[in-house]
Amino acid sequence: MRILLFTGKGGVGKTTLAAATAASVAGRGAKTLVVSTDPAHSLGDAFGAEVGSEPSEVDTRLHVAQVDSRGLVDDSWQSLRSELRAVLAGAGIDALDAEELTVLPGVDELLALTEVRRLAESGPWETVIVDCGPTAETLRLLSLPEAVSGYLARLFARPSRRWSGMSGPVRRLTAHVESLRTLLTDPAVTTVRLVLTPERVVVAETRRTLTALALRGIRVDGVVVNRLVPAPGIWRGAAANWLRTRRGQQDRVVGELVAAGLRPTLVEHRAAEPVGLAALRDIAQDLYGDSDPLAGRGNEAAPLLKVSEVEDGFELRVAVPLGRESTVDLARVDDDLAVTVDGFRRLIALPELLRPYRITGAESDADGLVVSLAHDPDRKGR
Repeated sequence: MRILLFTGKGGVGKTTLAAATAASVAGRGAKTLVVSTDPAHSLGDAFGAEVGSEPSEVDTRLHVAQVDSRGLVDDSWQSLRSELRAVLAGAGIDALDAEELTVLPGVDELLALTEVRRLAESGPWETVIVDCGPTAETLRLLSLPEAVSGYLARLFARPSRRWSGMSGPVRRLTAHVESLRTLLTDPAVTTVRLVLTPERVVVAETRRTLTALALRGIRVDGVVVNRLVPAPGIWRGAAANWLRTRRGQQDRVVGELVAAGLRPTLVEHRAAEPVGLAALRDIAQDLYGDSDPLAGRGNEAAPLLKVSEVEDGFELRVAVPLGRESTVDLARVDDDLAVTVDGFRRLIALPELLRPYRITGAESDADGLVVSLAHDPDRKGR
C-alpha cells in the first residue's frame, strides 16, 4: 500500500489537489481511497458529493471518506481512558492524579491517525491519499506517535509501575503508537506533498514545515505551487498590467524556491471553482501530465543521522533543511540530542557509540547540521 498526505497553509487549495491526485491515480487503474482529516470537511465539496465517515464510491476504483476526530474521542478514547485509570490506581497512584495523567495531549490527532490506518486496512486499497488539515494541525498529527511514546515511557518509568502498567491497555496503546510511528517514517510507504501559493509568507511557513518533517524522519516527495495567475502574454490594458505585475511577483517567489533546491510543480489558477470529477481530472492533467502521480519530485530521504569518525572524536550529521535565517539550538539531554530549529524541537536518541562523548561545536551546510563530539571523561556509555 502507498500512503500520500497532502498539507499546506489553510486556503492554499490542498483539498482540491488531493482530490485531483486521487482521481488521477484511480483513473490509472489503482483502487484508491481519499480520506480527509481536515476539520473544514471540504472534501465532499471538491467531489460535489456527500462524504461520510465510511468509504463511499464516487467513481470506478475511487472511494472517499471523512474522519470525524471529535466523534472518535467521544466513542473510542473514553473506554481506553477508563482502563488506564484503573491501571494507574493499581500502581498506587491516587484517583485525582490518575484522572489528570489520562488526559492525553493531542488525543484528537492520535485518533484521527488511527482512523486513517483503520480505513486504509479495511478495504482493497492500493493507494490511500490523505487530505490533512492546515500545516500546524498536520505537524501535530504527525508528531503525536513519538510524543505519546515518550509520555507513556515517562509515565511508567518507575519499576513499581512498569509491570502492572505495561500489561493490558498500556501495552496495547504503546504497541499501537509505535506501529503508527513506523508507518509514518517508512519512505517506501508514506510521503508528504506540500501545497502552497506563491506568496512569501506561505513560502516561509513551507520551509519551516520541511524542517519539522525532516526532524520527524518523514519524507516530503514534492512541493506544489498552486494558483499561479495566468501570464497575460501580449494583452494590453489595466487588467493585463495587473496580471503581469502579479505574475512577476509570483515568479520571483517560485525562483526563490528553486534557488533553495526545491523543484516545485506549478498549477495555474482556474477562473471557475473546480468541482466534480471532470474538473479534478483537468487539474490532475496540469499537475502530472502523463507521468505517475505517485512518483513525486522530491529526493530520496537521507538518513536523519550519519556518524563519521574524525581525528579528535566524531562528527554527527543531522539531515535537516535549513534556511539562511533559521534559528538552531542544540542541547544534550541525558542520552538524547535535543535539536530545535525555528521553534520545532526533536529529541534524537544518540547512537550508543556517541553516548560517552560531549558536544564541542556545530555548524551548518546545505545538507543540514554537523555536530562535533569529543570524549567526555566524566560520562560513561550506557
